[in-house]
Parts: sequence; C-alpha cells; structure tokens
Amino acid sequence: MPKNKLQDVVYTAIMAVIMVYGMIVYNVALNTGGVTGQTFLLACHELYIMAPIAFILEFFVVGRIARKLAFSVMRPDDRPQFITYAISLCICCIMCPVMSLIATFLFKEPSFGTWIQTWGMNFPCAILWQMFYCGPLVRLIFRAIFRNK
Repeated sequence: MPKNKLQDVVYTAIMAVIMVYGMIVYNVALNTGGVTGQTFLLACHELYIMAPIAFILEFFVVGRIARKLAFSVMRPDDRPQFITYAISLCICCIMCPVMSLIATFLFKEPSFGTWIQTWGMNFPCAILWQMFYCGPLVRLIFRAIFRNK
C-alpha cells in the first residue's frame, strides 16, 4: 500500500484506470447486448473522460471519507489485508453511486430513475470487480513498481 504522496498518486491512478475501464466494458456490454472485441474498443472512448474524474474524486474526496468509514468498524491493529478490504468496500460504496450519476448525465438520458437503475446494475459488478480482480491486480502492479529494496 502507498507510503507517501507519490505512491498514493501512482496507486490511485492505476486503480482509477483499471477500475473504470472494467466498469465501462461492463456498461458497454449491457448497452450493446453482449461482449465482443468491439466492446473493448468502445470502452476506450469513455475511458479518457471517466478515469480522470474517478482519480480526482477518489484522491481528493472519497479516499478520505472511505478511510474514516472503514476505521469506524476496523481498528488500526486489525490484520492489514482486512483493513485494505474494508477501505476498498467503502470506496466502492461511495464511488459507484457517484460515478453512476456522472455517467448518467454524460452518456444517458438523465433522470432519477435512470441513475438508480444504472447504480443498481453497476454496484454488484463494481464490488466483485474491485474485490476479486481489479484490487488484487492493482496491488500486484503497485508492488512490482515500488519493490522494497
């Protein structure tokens, strides 16, 4: 996990790009009726818009809130991986509705119902993508970049 501001920026940037790309692929697949090779290319068109938004939100706002929420149920002396999981879950619980709202305004016909439906469709995927694939992959990449010497 990040130990200084540079590492925090790098970690958040990697996480934002991989998490957002996965969620865009999922939403494109929902909108087009399935996953094809074209799905992965279409997702790139939204990535350059949504990844910076996710980075800014997570780095400056959501990360702090999620840590406070996670430590309301976790103690600093709990196992580090459980603290990481708690923070990741809290980030998903905040980022998913916010990013769904932004995507609704940018790419769909904005309405309260459309936002709720988007959020409801995205939340299960976001939790699973984060906890089982994206999170472990990003931590692996991060450890490879910042090996302790």
